[in-house]
Amino acid sequence: MGLRLKTRLIGSIVLLAAVLVCFSFTLAQTRVQSGATRLKPAVPTQDLSGVWMGENAPNALLTATNEEPPMTAWGRAQFKNAAEQKLTPQGQSNNDPYSRCDPPGVPRVYLLDGPLEIIQTPNRIFIFYEEGHYWREIWMDGRALPRNPDPAYMGYSVGQWADEMLVVDTISFNDKTWLDNAGHPHSDALHVVEHFKRIDSDTLQITFMFDDPKAYEKPWTAAPRILKAMPGRELLESFCVQNDSRSSGKK
Repeated sequence: MGLRLKTRLIGSIVLLAAVLVCFSFTLAQTRVQSGATRLKPAVPTQDLSGVWMGENAPNALLTATNEEPPMTAWGRAQFKNAAEQKLTPQGQSNNDPYSRCDPPGVPRVYLLDGPLEIIQTPNRIFIFYEEGHYWREIWMDGRALPRNPDPAYMGYSVGQWADEMLVVDTISFNDKTWLDNAGHPHSDALHVVEHFKRIDSDTLQITFMFDDPKAYEKPWTAAPRILKAMPGRELLESFCVQNDSRSSGKK
């Protein structure tokens, strides 16, 4: 009788010890996972600073439903002329303004090779593009768009935060650039609205809306561009040099 009681007591002690070991192991795992969760940085939704690289740049900007934008008769004529000029035999002049080292304009600058860097200050956001060393200035001090600004290749931009999204309005373009590499045109009446949204710590989404009554029958929105963060990347020197072919790569 005493032997059976002793055996049961030993078995109970062993079982209790096993339970305590399992509980301690589970508790330790929970603490590690909880600590890892706490250490994971929150997504800085209103911080777009850093170097970003676009993914799979399209040759042509199409609508969000993957269709040609609704061009006016003037716009179609300009687009047709651009397409014909790009098909000229080698050695003849190409009317692509970017092939002559002209600045690419917005949004074509986002379709170029190489990354871009965003730098934020309290009153301005600067965007520097590696290809051609182009740059933009976005005013964040609450000012309105100017009434009669001087036309420019990259336009005049003001921005504001709408919750987690940066909304940038740009006007005052000249009519010397294309919207994309395919030659979609625009006039000096072009108004571009960009929506920047940080999807997560490594992903930036930019959506473009265009309003240009001379070139397009109605405002339209292009499919979003996705950019990925490149921590530690520095922008390299890359200039366009007259008489050098754009197709030869970085200058």
